[in-house]
This record gives sequence, C-alpha cells and structure tokens, in this order.
Amino acid sequence: MEVFISNLRNETTEKQVKQFFKPHLARLNISIFNCHKPRNKGFAKITVKDLLLGQNFLDLHGQRKPGHEAFQTVKNKLFYMRRPVHCTRSSNEADEFIVKSLTREELALARKRHPEASGLRGQQKVFHFHDIKCGSLDYLGRDLAFVTHYHDAGSGRLRFGRRYALAELDPLDITSRIKQLVLPYSSIESIMLGSQGKPYIIFSLWEAPRFFDKEAKLQTDLLKTLGLRNVRAKANIAQRRRDTALGPGHQPVVASCLSYRFALDSAGVRAILALKQLPGFPDVISWDTIMADGVPFAAQMTQFNTALNEARFSKFSFEVKYQLQRLVQNGVLPPYKVVQMINKIRRALPDADSETLASSIKRLYVQIPFPGAGAEASALSPDTLIGMASDNYDSIVRETQYSPQTFTKQYEQIAQIHKALVTPVGIYLSGPQPEMKNRVLRKYSAFSSYFLQVTFADEDGEVIRSDRATTLDKIYHERFKDVLSGNITIAGRPFEFLGFSHSSLRAQTCWFMAPFVWDGELRHARAVIKDLGDFSAIRSPAKCAARIGQAFSQTFSSVDIPPEAFRILPEVERHDALGILRIFSDGVGTCSQLILKRIWAAYAQSRIWKPTVCQIRYAGAKGMISLDDRLDGEVLCLRPSMIKFEANTTQIEICGAGFKPLLMYLNRQLIKILEDLGVPDQSFIDLQNDAVEQLRSTIDSPINAGYYLQRNDIGKAARLPWLVRKLFYMGMSFTDDSFLRHALELALLVELRELKHRSRIHVDRGVTVYGIMDETGHLKEGEIYCSVQNEKTGLILTGRVVITRCPALHPGDVQFVNAVDVPSSSPLRSVHNCVVFSSKGQRCLPSQLSGGDLDGDLYNIIYDDSLMPSKLSDPADYESPQPIDIGREVGRLDMTNFFIQFMENDQLGRIATLHQTLADQSSDGVFNPACILLAEMHSTAVDFSKTGIPVDMSQLPKASRARPDFQARGPRALLQDTISIKDIEAVEETEEDVIEDEGPEPIYYQSEKVLGRLYRAIDERAIFEEIQKRASEAEPLDLAERVWAYVKRNTALIQYEHYLPFARDIREAYEDNLTDTMLENSHHPTHFVSEVEVFAGTLLGKDGAQSKRQRESSKSMKEKHDRDVTYTVQCILQGEEEDTSKEEALERSIACLDVAIHETQQTKRFGRLNVQTELTRLGARNHVEELHLIYDSLAERDIAARAARGIDPPTEALILARSGKCDKSFVMEPPGIHPILLEVQVRRHENTP
Repeated sequence: MEVFISNLRNETTEKQVKQFFKPHLARLNISIFNCHKPRNKGFAKITVKDLLLGQNFLDLHGQRKPGHEAFQTVKNKLFYMRRPVHCTRSSNEADEFIVKSLTREELALARKRHPEASGLRGQQKVFHFHDIKCGSLDYLGRDLAFVTHYHDAGSGRLRFGRRYALAELDPLDITSRIKQLVLPYSSIESIMLGSQGKPYIIFSLWEAPRFFDKEAKLQTDLLKTLGLRNVRAKANIAQRRRDTALGPGHQPVVASCLSYRFALDSAGVRAILALKQLPGFPDVISWDTIMADGVPFAAQMTQFNTALNEARFSKFSFEVKYQLQRLVQNGVLPPYKVVQMINKIRRALPDADSETLASSIKRLYVQIPFPGAGAEASALSPDTLIGMASDNYDSIVRETQYSPQTFTKQYEQIAQIHKALVTPVGIYLSGPQPEMKNRVLRKYSAFSSYFLQVTFADEDGEVIRSDRATTLDKIYHERFKDVLSGNITIAGRPFEFLGFSHSSLRAQTCWFMAPFVWDGELRHARAVIKDLGDFSAIRSPAKCAARIGQAFSQTFSSVDIPPEAFRILPEVERHDALGILRIFSDGVGTCSQLILKRIWAAYAQSRIWKPTVCQIRYAGAKGMISLDDRLDGEVLCLRPSMIKFEANTTQIEICGAGFKPLLMYLNRQLIKILEDLGVPDQSFIDLQNDAVEQLRSTIDSPINAGYYLQRNDIGKAARLPWLVRKLFYMGMSFTDDSFLRHALELALLVELRELKHRSRIHVDRGVTVYGIMDETGHLKEGEIYCSVQNEKTGLILTGRVVITRCPALHPGDVQFVNAVDVPSSSPLRSVHNCVVFSSKGQRCLPSQLSGGDLDGDLYNIIYDDSLMPSKLSDPADYESPQPIDIGREVGRLDMTNFFIQFMENDQLGRIATLHQTLADQSSDGVFNPACILLAEMHSTAVDFSKTGIPVDMSQLPKASRARPDFQARGPRALLQDTISIKDIEAVEETEEDVIEDEGPEPIYYQSEKVLGRLYRAIDERAIFEEIQKRASEAEPLDLAERVWAYVKRNTALIQYEHYLPFARDIREAYEDNLTDTMLENSHHPTHFVSEVEVFAGTLLGKDGAQSKRQRESSKSMKEKHDRDVTYTVQCILQGEEEDTSKEEALERSIACLDVAIHETQQTKRFGRLNVQTELTRLGARNHVEELHLIYDSLAERDIAARAARGIDPPTEALILARSGKCDKSFVMEPPGIHPILLEVQVRRHENTP
C-alpha cells in the first residue's frame, strides 16, 4: 500500500520524514517501509508491503481526503514541526518493484544481523567542533607536530556516516552559505585523537577532501518569504555547489596540505574510538601532537620555485626538477624540506648524471614514510632523505643496463611520459611512465619530456559524479576551464593544451605540450597541430578535435610506404528503396602482400602470427586494410570515406591487427536482448554454471591451473603456466607458495566477480573479430565469410550464425546471417581472423548492428545452437545528426570548450543503466517503447564525441526508484595478507548512520528475469572461500627451499658464487621496476596497487566488478609488467655482455635463485620502511619488543642459522609471521622475486628454449 503524506514543509528532508514516521509505524509492527520525499516539495509517499498493516495505520492516523477539515476527523493526529500531517491512501497503486524491494530487505534482515553493528546501535556519531585547521604533520625535534597553514575559527558539526565523515561549518550570517568538507573513509590514512587542554581530532589524508557549499535554512526561509522559492525549484537550481576550498586563504594550500585538525567539545570524544568497530571505518589511535606555526606555505612555495630556477642549479635537468616539484606538489614533503634537499643534493652528487639522479629522486616517492604516529623524526630529516637518494643513485649506476630507461630504449614504440592529474582542488604529478607512442610522440621522440598527459578527475582519480542536488559549474567552467585555457607550469616549463584522441576524450584525458626548438624553429602547440595536416576546412569543434585526435591514437609501429604505392579506390554505395545513400565500404581499403610484409617486419607480434587485416592511420586517413592477393607489387588502396583530412606523411601506423580471434563474451545488454528474442533462460544458466565450475576446478590440479593461466594470458612473460605444470612433474605444487597461490586466487576472484556483476560469460562457440567488406562481389546479401585461425587450429564458419556488435541496446542489434565458404581460388581465402560482409543488398549489415562501420569496429559471431533466437527484430535506422557548424575555423578555445562540454554531458552510463532497469521491469523487455527511446538516446550519446550534439536528457523516461538486485554493489573485497570478502551488506543500517547529503541508499528488488537468476546463482563469497579451501587443503611446505634443494642436488658441481653481485643488481632492478608499476597504475598518485595485482595482471574491484578505468589500467599494467619480466629474463639469460653460453646462463640463474630465496630484504620495498618503522606507523611501538621476545624464544639452533645469514630480530619476526607463528597483523610481507627467478632457473636446467 502507498500512503500519501501532505502538508509538510518544502524544506523537510526524506531522512527527517522517515525518522518521524518510524516509531509510529513500529507500534503497528511495520519495521520495513519505504519513504520517498521529493526535494523542495511539501509531500511524501510511504510504501508498506502488507496491505492490512497499512490500513491499520490509516485507521489510526489517516483521513479520507487531504485538507484541514478532514484532519479534524483523524483518530490519532500527527504533527511535525507544529504542523498537522495529512495521511491519506494514495490514488496510485504501490510501485510493485518497491514492494518487491521491501520483501528483499525483510528477508535480508532476517538472514543477516551484523554483531558489531548491533552493539553500536545508538552510538554517538555527531560531534561539535569550534575550530578547524589545515596543515601538515612534521617534527619539532623528535616530537610530532601539526603545522598550521590555514585556520578557520568557525564552529560546526562533524558527522560520521556510512562511507565518509562530513564537517559542516555554521554560517556566519544570513548572507553566508554553509561550507561542507567531505572526508571519504577511503581517503583517510589515519585518525589521531589527542588532548592538550582541549580535545582534538586530526585526519591524515591520502588525498584532498571534497568541498561544497549550500544554502542555509535562513536563506531558504527568506527566499520563500519573498516568493522566490518556487521560482528556484521550477528552474531546477541545485541548492548545493561543489567548491574548491573552504575559502580564498585555503586555496593556496588545499592541494598539498593534507592534514585537518578539529578542536572538539570535551563530551563524546571516547565515542569516536568506539566507531572504529564499524565496518570500513579508518584506524583511530590516541596520540598527542604539539602545535606549530611554520613559515607560510605560499612563502615556502616562492622559496622553492626560486631555488629551482637559480643559476647554481642550472645543471639540474627538467626531469630532476620535475621529481622535486612532484614531492612538493603531491604533499609528500613540505617545500622548505625539498629546498634543503636541493642544496644537499648539489653538494653530495656534484657530477651526477641527470637521468640517473631523476630516477633516484623518483624512487624517494615510495620510500618516504607517511608523517605521523608511526614514523620517526629521523626518517624524514634532510640528511636521511639525501642518504636514501644517494643510495638510490649508486644502486641505479650498478644496475644501469637493467633500468626502466634502458629497457624503454629496447622498444622503439614506447616513450616515457610525464603525467598530471587535475582535480577540483589541485594538480598532482606522476611518472614518467611508459606509454605507447602516437604520431606526435614518434615524430618528436627526442622531446618526449615536453609532452604532458593530463587527466581531469575527482580527488580519488575517478570520474566526477554528478547528482541533481549538486551543481558542478564552478569545477567545470572555472577550475577545469582555467587549466585548459591556460598553462600548467612545472619546473619553470609552461605546458599548454595540444589535443586528445577519441578514446582519451572518453577517459577525460588530453595532451599538453611545452614549446621547444626543433630543426632551428620554435615548436609550440599551434605549430605542431599545423604540421599534422590541414584542418582549416572543418567548422565543427567536435569533428576537428576528432580529426586532430587521429594523430594521438596509440599505434604499435610505423612503416614507411613509397608514395607511388598509394591509390584511391571508389566507394561501394547505392541508394535504398527510400532513396537513402548507403555506403557499404565505409572505412575499409586493401593492400598487397608486399605492403603486409613491410608491416609484419615492423610489428613485433608478427614474428608469431601473420595478420591479414590491420587497423591503420595513414596521413589523414583511418580505417581497416585487408590483404588482396590480386594486387601486384607494393600497393595501398584507400577509399574517400577513410580520408578525413589532408596530410603529407608517408608512414602507415598500426593501431591493431587480426592476429588471432578474440574470445567472445556475453554481457548484460546482449543477454537481455537474446532473452527477449526467445533464447531459453537455461542456455545462459548452463553457460554460467560451466564457467563457475571451471573456476572451481582450476585450483584442483596444476594441469587445470596451467591451462587457466595460459588461456587468460597470466604470467605468460615468466612462463608461469609452464612453471606450474613443471613443478607438478617434479612432485611439487605451486599452492605451497603463498604468493603464487594468491596470484591465482586473485585472478579467479576477479573473473568470478565479472561473472556475477557484469554477466561476462565466455561463449566457447563464438568469436570476436574485425569486420571488412567483400572486395570480390562473391557474397550474396545476408552472407558472411569468416575464417578464424590461431597458433594451433583453423576454422571456417558455415551455416546460420548470430552476429552482433557492442554496445547493443536495440533488439534489432542482433541479426542472423548465413556463414558460407568460398572457392579455394577466391581471394577471400587469403584473409583470416575477420568477418567479411557482403557488398550487396539494400543496406550494409554493419550499419544495422548498433550503427557499425568498417573502420575498426569489432563484431561478435555466435555459432552456439543453444543461443539461437526464435525471432528477430528489424534493425534500428537512426538519422545521423550533422555536427555543429560554428561558421569559422576551429581554434584552441573551441576545442577546450568542447572537452569541458563532453565531461559535463557524457551520459552514456546513465542511459545504459536505465535501459537495463526498464527492460527488467517491463513485460515487453527491450521492446518496451521507453527502451526503444533509450536505445536511440544511447546512439546519440555515442555520437556526441564526433558531432558535438549532447543527448537531450529531458526525454529520459521515468522509472521506479527500485532497481533490480543484479545492479546492487557486491561485498567488499579486501587484499591484505590474504584475499577476503567482507559482506558489508550484512550491516543493519540505522538512521543515525546516514548523512543527509549522502542521499538515500538505492533500494533493490528481486528480479525474476534471467539476469536476476544469473546474479543470484553465484554466491561469490561461498564459491571463493571454497576455492581458497581447496588451494590450502594440503599442509603448506616451503616451495622455494624445496626447489633450491632440487637445484643444488642437480647442479652440485656448478660454481655460481661469482654471479651473486650480478644477481643482487638484477633483483633490485626488478623490484624497483615493480614498485614503479605499483605506483604508476594506481588510480591516484598517492595510492598504490599491490604486488600480487601487478603479477596477476589485474586490479581487484573493491565492491564488485572492475570499473572501466580499472579494466583499462589492468591492461596497461599487465603490458608494462610483461615487458619488465621479459627484459629481466633476457638479462639473466644473456648477462651483461649478451653472453649466449648456456653454462653461463645456468650459473647466473642459480645465483639469482639463491639471492631471491636466501637474501631476505631488511626493508619493506613498498615504502622502504623497515619492520620497526612499519610497526610504529600502526601506532604499536610495544609490538617491536614483543617481536624481539618471540625471536628470543626460538631454538638456539634456529637463531644461529638465521644470524649466520645476517637477519635481525624484527626481520626474523617477520619471517615467523609469514610462517604463521606470530600475529600477521603486526607486520607486512615484503614483495619477492622468486617466482620469476625460479621459473628461469628451472627452464635453463631443463634446457628449454
């Protein structure tokens, strides 16, 4: 039943209404209900599941019709804020999906009760403060001090919610707005409580807070009195605005000063300590700090910038200065301390090589401990920092041939690129990081440090999320616009906007550059763009940016093509029955065998596979080329639809190629369409069950594990699949090594979460390939030719198959085609790993599949009989919008304005999610008119990046507040000493847990469609714990020592000790590259991914499947780590002078294995904190003594053995923790290299190439 509540104040919030009615409903045994109160409206709706209980409420508090007269008849009148509350039965039936969500919530509460939450019900979560300071933690002598750089004497309330803490400052007067400071728990490094006469709380942050301001209640009342409130509501003007700081004085320090101190009232301080028992709450410790007023931050920055540009430091290269500025700008060190470092570096390393010095300072970024309760003052002294930098320098000199820079030089397509993250409050620096080159970077390869990759994001590195209650105008049109239209100055070098590619636009990333002299001429952004081609005829900012963006597409290699090889092919086009011109050859050309051979010679992957279709960039052209063996000599044929602008280059660049067919995966959009086209539910359930069973069985045997690793390309560079199987044949198991076991468990968990939260189900009888056109005219309308080959097998598809393309939202995006073979003499027989479409008919098939073309789109082909639809739908045919024409040549400001407009109006995700919701709620599914409209809106949103025309969101269909359960967030996955899943949904949330500005939590109902059934069929926690149990059933053994014993037994007469120094350098180089990868692939410059994620080549989605950004980061992270591993293995096998002797390679391998296993690191590589410092960082100084006691209690024989290897007591305790003999929570395990070195050694021992 739905109850209509009226006569409320417009300003009343949904939370307040829910709190008011909760006790009244509880007295009638209604504990689960839904409350919806629209913002700025004087009514609300309450939904209860039970009709009888709802009627009982109305009998007691209800009236037959709204109004004050009817209120007089109410048996038990309700008043809120001295106003009578009118309760009537709604004229609408209760939303069936909200009712379903109440049923789901009721079942969940009956099944799960979180013991910790129940013990904290009613716990104080709101605290008053009367002073707020922003600054940094530093040391006066040995004492930890809070150094103030901004002070606001205002008072307010500090509230702790379910995901973040919110500080709200009281307005000073009626004209002032309420300032808000939001501290997500994920951004808090630690919370310190102290008292120096008055209690206080200090938040130490990884990243800057979010800032907002909103109307005060006095302002709201005044607007209403003046009759302006309704005008404001109708104009849909948000009450809350995203801001960049607490005030003008805060602006200069907000990005780099990441500690906040609140002076609290004495009452309730202990309650904050009790809150740490809540799931996801940050660490809270009691620790007194002294107050200090340092040199103003602005003055320190002036001193720092002056020092960087002084003549005496002119020997410092840009790369060195960049790393020094990075330490300051990212809040790692205060400016004054880096100035002290600059002076000391010049004296300590007067003749330092710039490249090596920059790398040594870059390493400091992950070595410097976080200032706070756990770090000693000496660890952050200038002398200590310089000592660390000097050690780094010496280490890099020793390992010069193994450094990332040396490695990069081995791969001509890789460039080291500096990066900047622009957020609402600051600019954070990272890198340099290896990036695939594009046309610009390839041409100016000697000037890569003059190019800067800039990403615009929120403080946590993710895309800024918007909501109807908050405006982001100040962020987009002031903060971001100022950066895009101005300069980013780094180490005195001004970088200005250059351009962006189509893919980087969606990632909200673009390129900046600084001027440099090239061929005797000054090159600035305008000159670089002009040199790319002639764009003067293009009048659309979006289209012009897209054309320029072709030069910023990452390409794997470039090949010189003789100018005389270039030819123009005519388009294959015809008018359909309606007179619409259809282009069948849109984006596709051909080439001869000799041109392909040039590409194969330049493309590293072509050593194994010889692709016959390639996605290219050539001068101003883009698209696909395919082999036509009828062409003699060197011939490259392009079509007018491929040529986007005029350019003079004669190099062909390769973006991708059909090396082998890609795997075919279902997704939720495609599953929903297939369901509504008549594919039985059981077909999807069977496929998912098979996938889950494969994951379960992976851990059962090394053979299964090796197959899984090989199929998913995990650890391939280190030949991990081979190693797993080889250990099995040697009578050992990889599961005896915790690191290897965790790497496999992580990969399995990520895939399991992809199955559950994205329905990403592998279709064995399906492929994903590039599309091209039949140049021979052999194929009839409705026919395709598809030949797929990999390193082992080949297959030509025949018969009726399903073809589609992602993203698919319209039911007509899935079609049947007839796959045919062609005569052996046909030129089509020479192409493979692509789908060839017919050039005949009224309309080309690619355009019928989500508006596809042939310039590089991938197509999915399914030949699984169980997935064949019983009916089809006519394809969509949307009118292509014409790009916006500004009537003049496009300038830099036009493109930066479009970049901002795109960030502000990119609605693809929102439209797709709503389509998924409405398709689930409608009996017509994807055929529902609202879904058909959303499919068209989605198409418009896809084209936005090319047309500049945003989708009209006023057309967005309305939907129930309730969402299907398969859209719910998953349980929290934690990656610490082990991988675990924490069921945060088990927490019973109370009203005081909710901060009003967090908004209501989404409500979910149990979906009865196939996506709901698939979702509920996977209990990820139970399945993963079963996988972990299977992996750890056997008694754990020391795998590394067993392998070492095997190696020693079989190589007893081989002398290798002379290679131990070499092995130490190799290990250090590998670990430094690994640390770089852990930092570079984090979502934020101050957050790091784990070693096991790097090794497994995948990032763990914390609350379900990976985000799009995580999937992209996983790919780049894996590529870099594979290159690092490949080069490390190459160094071990060939040595310093490229020695190809197998005997020498074996000696080096044994030395590396010895160092990896027996020379335990005494420092924690991630942060370079020794064990004692790491323990004190956790506020547990007494634990060090406890670890010493554990050490002293060991058997004397073990002590002597350890001492002989030079292992100190804290490190010994760390070893014990790894073996489970002491509490692992005290220590953190250092990363190791042994899986890779072990693999290399065994491979060499077996004489395997």
